[in-house]
Amino acid sequence: MPKDKIKELAKAYHGEVIDIRRHLHMNPELSYEEVETGKYIAAKLKDWNIEHEHGIADNGVVGLIKGNNPDSKIIALRADIDALPITEANDVPYKSKNPGVMHACGHDVHTASLLGAAKILNDIRTHFDGTIKLLFQPAEERIPGGASIMIKEGALENPKPVSIIGQHVHPPLESGKIGLKPGIYMASADEIYVSVKGQGGHGALPQDCIDPIVITAHIITALQQIVSRNANPAMPSVLTLGKINSTGGATNIIPNEVKLEGTFRTFDEEWRGEAHRRMKKMAESIAEGMGGSCEFKIMRGYPALYNNPNLAVQVKEDAIDFLGEENVVDLPIRMTAEDFAYYSQVMPACFYRLGTGNEEKGTTSPVHTNTFDIDEDCLELSCGLMAWLAVKELERKES
Repeated sequence: MPKDKIKELAKAYHGEVIDIRRHLHMNPELSYEEVETGKYIAAKLKDWNIEHEHGIADNGVVGLIKGNNPDSKIIALRADIDALPITEANDVPYKSKNPGVMHACGHDVHTASLLGAAKILNDIRTHFDGTIKLLFQPAEERIPGGASIMIKEGALENPKPVSIIGQHVHPPLESGKIGLKPGIYMASADEIYVSVKGQGGHGALPQDCIDPIVITAHIITALQQIVSRNANPAMPSVLTLGKINSTGGATNIIPNEVKLEGTFRTFDEEWRGEAHRRMKKMAESIAEGMGGSCEFKIMRGYPALYNNPNLAVQVKEDAIDFLGEENVVDLPIRMTAEDFAYYSQVMPACFYRLGTGNEEKGTTSPVHTNTFDIDEDCLELSCGLMAWLAVKELERKES
């Protein structure tokens, strides 16, 4: 299949893909609540006569585009569909209509891009051998992650793909470009919930109290030393405690309890487990030594994301063929996390970044902010490239 035909179809469907993205952007739904989003995706696939199943992981949709000799090779493409609990500040015609909910991480872009790619691939299905599985996945933003649920419910079976490709928006990268990194790319992510208990009382009489704020201050400092003094410098780790609250304190009141919330991230699974044990033991020991108590809970989140080196190199070569060498860049590792990592644990996977930034259009705000938006010109590239990568992956013989 000549890439010129795919580019021609991507250009022809660009306006429709923009409309799809804007509809999704105006109607965002939170993780595990993507009821209407799932229905909308299923309706589009039905309109295009693409075989699909709706309801995997509750709101997920799995589609199949069968080419010639459909059993000869199966590969998968993935998009996530959920939004974030953010109130949008953009003044645009497609602004979110759901108060307090926004597609601030670009999942509307991912979904629209995969739908556009699906339409292109369905049009050219008689020109390639094999089958392309489409995964429209819910709940990427919240543990345990929709990817893990999709896998448990059989989204990667019957038929079973041999590899999977996904993409994510990247505002720092100029629209018209993509970036990727072979090997370890994104960190694991665990949530930390700490409750430090003491004995409250009058702020002028600390000798009659067990001050949980002072205990907490010691715990925070000590926990940071675990990362700075025990982690392998060659394998970065991050511990961030982003929320601290006391129960009942005031300028002259020592509270009974202080609560902490944070995240721990790393690339090393062995160190990940060791760090969990060290943090819990240290926090509990400090609290006990100062007369209080500590409940230290770790909610284990997504694993590190690993881009299969061979597949990533192939994707890079194919992207250069489609976009030109100047539009494909190498990226560093990221301490952010993605539940696409679950797919990378069970099959060769490649997760690349789609440039969405444009200073002239003002689309440079980071993801997870209330002013995030994209240069919609990137949607022509995103659906065309994804279709091209799928066809090229099907063409390659398995080693």
